[in-house]
Amino acid sequence: MSVELPASPAPTFAELGLPDALLKALADVGYESPSPIQAATIPPLLQGRDVLGQAQTGTGKTAAFALPLLAGIDAARAVPQALVLAPTRELAIQVSEALQKYAHHLPGFHVLPIYGGQSYTPQLQALRRGVQVVVGTPGRVIDHLERGSLDLSALKTLVLDEADEMLRMGFVDDVEAVLQKCPETRQIALFSATMPPPIRRIAQTYLQNPVEVAIKSTTTTGENIRQRYWLVSGLHKLDAITRILEAEAFDAMIVFARTKLGTEELAEKLSARGIAAAAINGDMDQKSRERTIQKLKDGQLDVLVATDVAARGLDVERITHVLNYDIPYDTESYVHRIGRTGRAGRKGEAILFVTPRERGMLRAIERATRQPIEPMQLPSAQDVNQQRVSRFRDRISAALDGPDTALFRELLEAYEREQNIPMAEIAAALAQMVQGDTPLFLPDDPPPAVREKREKPPRRDDYAPNQGNAMRAERGEPEERRAPRPPREAPEVGMETYRIEVGHNHRVKPGNIVGAIANEAELESRYIGRVDIRSEYTLVDLPEGMPPELLQYMQKVRVAGQAIRMRLATAADIEQQDDYPRFERRARHGRDDNGERRPKKPGSFRPGGFKDGERKPGFKKRAGFGKGGFGKPRNRS
Repeated sequence: MSVELPASPAPTFAELGLPDALLKALADVGYESPSPIQAATIPPLLQGRDVLGQAQTGTGKTAAFALPLLAGIDAARAVPQALVLAPTRELAIQVSEALQKYAHHLPGFHVLPIYGGQSYTPQLQALRRGVQVVVGTPGRVIDHLERGSLDLSALKTLVLDEADEMLRMGFVDDVEAVLQKCPETRQIALFSATMPPPIRRIAQTYLQNPVEVAIKSTTTTGENIRQRYWLVSGLHKLDAITRILEAEAFDAMIVFARTKLGTEELAEKLSARGIAAAAINGDMDQKSRERTIQKLKDGQLDVLVATDVAARGLDVERITHVLNYDIPYDTESYVHRIGRTGRAGRKGEAILFVTPRERGMLRAIERATRQPIEPMQLPSAQDVNQQRVSRFRDRISAALDGPDTALFRELLEAYEREQNIPMAEIAAALAQMVQGDTPLFLPDDPPPAVREKREKPPRRDDYAPNQGNAMRAERGEPEERRAPRPPREAPEVGMETYRIEVGHNHRVKPGNIVGAIANEAELESRYIGRVDIRSEYTLVDLPEGMPPELLQYMQKVRVAGQAIRMRLATAADIEQQDDYPRFERRARHGRDDNGERRPKKPGSFRPGGFKDGERKPGFKKRAGFGKGGFGKPRNRS
């Protein structure tokens, strides 16, 4: 059975057949009418049918499965009766909080989120005490099943939330392992924004005559989100975001950066400029992450700088703006990013920084979302200064109502009489004291400079190594032979040489290669050794012991439009002569300013799991590659 619905709400929740306790909880939180996905899926789930639901993020999928799930819970039995699998710890926590909120009038109900990054002790204690619903990430759920601490024999309902995201993160094997451990009579609800073939196969294998629900949408992003982009030019991106934060009216904002290191650096720079900002990324322990998110909810933070994975599943009502400081690598990531705002019918703003060479990605995003992204003018220095004056006046107005105003007035009046200085000058001096050394105003923007057209130097791909010899032959001069290059040095101890299929002929630069490997392998760039670019390929020194799963993953990474198809270099690769001038980039890790090697500090490399259980320095744990970093495809975070 398949149901396709337009995006139109049902009349009321009462007509869907929900019990009174849940209707009362919905009234408490102010829900009046169901979203399309809720109206279509709640009735069949209440009837015990399997459901395959497809709808974009932010359409109310959590309530669509949470309400019928709670309707079938027997609170008198303290055993797991429902299991929800979620791709990230943030989403698991969010779903758990929603279930607790909807079950407010169900006495004796307990829900437990289980995820990696948290101690097993509180999870084991809660499971021993007894819970009716477990919400967890696949890796940690598998752990509890293997330990025997999670018993699914009484399970009635299994929910797969954001199934396509679990597929992208490498959880398909774990999801199927959980499905095989569930009772045959269980009910399954599978929710996904898209339906790639592996997810469709799981549905066909494990769901029994499911009701299929697809919510039609003309765009893949919410229409209540205004999307704008700024073409990076003139100002540095840090100055640009500072102007936007000062001139744009926002409550809270998520700023997306590509790398974990990038989030920390940007958060520090924004904090230094007086902005309440903090970073959140995969290197943080769970308690720190939860504290940071709670500060955002409580208004102690205004800006959260995050990576894609760290912000997945984050739903904070205060978030009115999303700013893409770094453009995402793919359109799906963009949709998930801006989905952090404009949720539950609220208005949202999305801003994208685009460098000139990233215009192609901008057009790809517009095609994928079927929505134009309008250009925006960066706030001028005058706009920022007007906002600063307005805030300055607001601070004065707020201070006039302070409890000690009368005391300070007497002190200043006495100072005015004794020194014979006008009160306005005294007030100006006090304002200067408060402002400190930080200028109150930005300098005016200079007029756009007229750039002289200069003749461009010849492109490197036009280089012809034998062109000079051809000219000598015409003049009857002997041909000049280039001296053979010295052999390439062996890699440093602990490093191996890899070959990637991109070189000078593909117009690649060392920075392109280092950036791609650092981002995709989550390896800090300082630990990437020599980059030797040749005509058709490049040799790169990397820490030894790269896991096979990561090496396989790196085959598909693209640099300069080419799949790099990384593999270990052979002796022939290294010794092969090349007419093209060789460009090398050498890593500077472990060397002082004079180029002398320094002893490596302990712990400089983050550990990852490698063959035979041995732990070696180098690559960090990457989402989708197994226990300790790179074993069986599994993400335990």
